[in-house]
Amino acid sequence: MTRYEQAVAYHKKGFNCNQSLLASFADITGMTEQECFDLGAGFGAGAFTGELCGALTGGIMVLGKATPVDPADPVGSKRRTGALGKEFQARFEAKYGSLRCTPLLKTEIKPETSAAAMEVGTTNRCEILILAAMEIVEEILAERQAANG
Repeated sequence: MTRYEQAVAYHKKGFNCNQSLLASFADITGMTEQECFDLGAGFGAGAFTGELCGALTGGIMVLGKATPVDPADPVGSKRRTGALGKEFQARFEAKYGSLRCTPLLKTEIKPETSAAAMEVGTTNRCEILILAAMEIVEEILAERQAANG
């Protein structure tokens, strides 16, 4: 099962967008599936406020785990990870017009906006957003790896 298929399977079982994305990256974060579910439980539906989409908060968590904090330079570490999070959000917002859960749930989201959604065959709005966020996280991680040789 691909990472994308796994994320959709988690979502279909009832896990929220954050949990579904985060658990699908357990191999990168080093967290167990259960730790991902526990950590992401409060981030569904924009942390239950309709604000920042859970797929985005999950993606930011993955980027944070992939760029560990250097205790000798906590400020620099914070800025580096923050910059990755901002880039991630900018790419997502450019594609979908919002970062907020409530407006995204009121918008028609087409599967064609995500190659992974087309590949998996989902038409579920949240699943498309989860997969699109995953694609952007993977792009950023690949770009970072290429830049760091």
